[in-house]
Amino acid sequence: MRALLIATTVGTALQAAMVISGHTNKTIAKLFAVGGMSLSLVAGVVYAFLATGSTTGSAVVGGILAGGLCALIGIAISYFLKDVPASLLALGTLSSAVTGAIGGWLGSLFA
Repeated sequence: MRALLIATTVGTALQAAMVISGHTNKTIAKLFAVGGMSLSLVAGVVYAFLATGSTTGSAVVGGILAGGLCALIGIAISYFLKDVPASLLALGTLSSAVTGAIGGWLGSLFA
């Protein structure tokens, strides 16, 4: 649980920084999709490294949760700033959960 909390917090902080920067800088805003998914991948890797002794499967599940949650929060911030449509809440969260899973898997290989 501690690993999930830390990984989600790290991912959320990075997502929020990207979204707030992108609100005032359109160059950054154009990278929301790739940047957001990359940050969810990072959250998955962080989870896998912190969840020492976990199986590959649990690292993947933790990556899904950490990557999806931080993306959902980041996208919600962006939606409330009126930078993205509401439909992105579902699509962006799902795609970021997938990259979080990949991050969890990759992290489990090197942890």
